[in-house]
Amino acid sequence: MKTKIIISLAVLVVFSVMVISCQALMKAADVGAQIAGATGVIDQNTANAISISSRAIGSAAEEITPEQEYYIGRAVAANILSSYRLWSGNAPLTAYLNQICAAITINSPRPDIYNGYHVAILDSTEINAFATSGGHIFVTRGLINAARSEEALAGVIAHEIAHIQLQHSIKAIKNSRVTQALMVTGTSAAGAAAGMNVNQLTDVFNESVGEIVSTLVSNGYSQTQEFEADNTAMSLMAAAGYNPSGLLDMLRQLSSVQTSSSGFGKTHPTPAQRITNAEKSVGSYKVADTSSSRQSRFTTATR
Repeated sequence: MKTKIIISLAVLVVFSVMVISCQALMKAADVGAQIAGATGVIDQNTANAISISSRAIGSAAEEITPEQEYYIGRAVAANILSSYRLWSGNAPLTAYLNQICAAITINSPRPDIYNGYHVAILDSTEINAFATSGGHIFVTRGLINAARSEEALAGVIAHEIAHIQLQHSIKAIKNSRVTQALMVTGTSAAGAAAGMNVNQLTDVFNESVGEIVSTLVSNGYSQTQEFEADNTAMSLMAAAGYNPSGLLDMLRQLSSVQTSSSGFGKTHPTPAQRITNAEKSVGSYKVADTSSSRQSRFTTATR
C-alpha cells in the first residue's frame, strides 16, 4: 500500500511539472509530503526526502537571469573553443560579420543582452555555426566560403541570433535540471538520512550545466526548434532590411555542398526539410530586394 502511494505521489509530481507553475509545485509537494509523514502514511525519512526534492525542483526551474545566461553561454563558448580554433587571419572579415549582426540585433525584439552579441570566425573547413546564450556567435570559415551573398550570411547569423533570443539552450537547460531533480528524487531518502540539504541537491544541476550545453552543441536542437529559428531568422532579416529569401539561398547552397556526417548536416534537419518549412512563410515578407547594393562589400570582405 505504501509503495503504491509513493508511486502515485511521484507520478503526481511529474504531471504537475507540466501543468502548474514550479513555485506551486514546490509548495504543494512540500506540504503534501509533510502531511503524509505526520499522519504516518509514509515514514518520516521518505517524507523529508520528497520535501527536499520538491524544493530542489523548484530551485532548478527558477527564472535564469541575464547574468546567468551570459555565464552559462561563456562556459559553452569555452567548450566550443576546446574543439575549434579561433581564426584571426582576417580582422576586416570579422568586423564585417559583426556589422551584419549589429544591423540584425538592433532592429530585433531583444537588441540588448548582458554582454552584447559578438561574432567570431572558427578556423575550420567544416560548414557550421554555433550560438551561446551569452551572445557568442561562431561561424566557420567553411560556412563563410559557402555563402554567395551578404543576404546568405545574414540568414546564417539571423538563425543563430534567433536561437539566442528564443532562449533555446536555456529552455533545454531548465528541462534537464528539472529532469535531474526528478532523478535525484529516487535516491533522496538515503541523501536525507545522510543530512543532504537543498543546496547540495541543487549543486547536482550546476555541475551538469556544462555537460548539458555541450550535448546541445554536439547533438543539435530539435527539428521544431530549428524550424522555429529559421522562421524567426526571416522575421529578423526583414526587420533589418534584408530579403528573407537570402536564408533560402543559403539553404540551397548548403544542400549542394554539405554532408550529413558533420557540421550543419549532423545537427540540423536537412536543407530540403528546412527549405520546405521556410517556403511556407517567406512570401509573407514584403521587402525590397536591395542585395545588389551590398554585393560589392560582400565580395571585398570575403575574397
